[in-house]
Amino acid sequence: MNIIEIYKKYHLPENLQMHMLRVAACSNLIIDNWIGEEIDKETIIRVSLLHDMGNMVKIPEETSNDEEFLKIRKTYFDKYGTNDHGINLEIGKQEGLTEEEIVILNGKRSRENEETLKSTSYERKICAYCDQRVAPDGVVGIKQRLEDAKIRYKDKPLSVWSNEEKANHLIECSLGIEKQIMKYCKLKPEDINDESIKTYIEKLKEYDV
Repeated sequence: MNIIEIYKKYHLPENLQMHMLRVAACSNLIIDNWIGEEIDKETIIRVSLLHDMGNMVKIPEETSNDEEFLKIRKTYFDKYGTNDHGINLEIGKQEGLTEEEIVILNGKRSRENEETLKSTSYERKICAYCDQRVAPDGVVGIKQRLEDAKIRYKDKPLSVWSNEEKANHLIECSLGIEKQIMKYCKLKPEDINDESIKTYIEKLKEYDV
């Protein structure tokens, strides 16, 4: 089943589909310019394409007047609960991610940036980095993206991004991850942008997971 069919199966809105396609496209661009140690390209693409399948439960009810969408959202709550990350892992397993891929999916979150920086897995680093480069409207610089996270989550006391000191540390770790990746890539960070990933997005829509 190709990825668009999977997205439709879970009734994902187009903006959520595009986020995951952009993250996978950024990953694909890095893969095609990689000169470092051998990496598992398929793992990186598969994790990137499926990493936010549970984000349906994060979309606030008040942002949609679409009754069909609200019904679908309720089915997610009834079937999976309300923990978006737990749902990401559950759907990832359902759609065939291996145990190793689930480990990467679980560890690539921005709150785990310090561990990702220390990790020897470039699959994990690339998945984490590309996710953190993609804002709701497209690809942006890593610092801009995470500074925005500080603003968006500042009023959520349980979020690591609401703590200024922790948030700044996570941003520094992310910049460190960027340096690690760029050391083995024929690209500069600014080469990863909406224009450079455009053709990858179209190809990835045909990708069989």
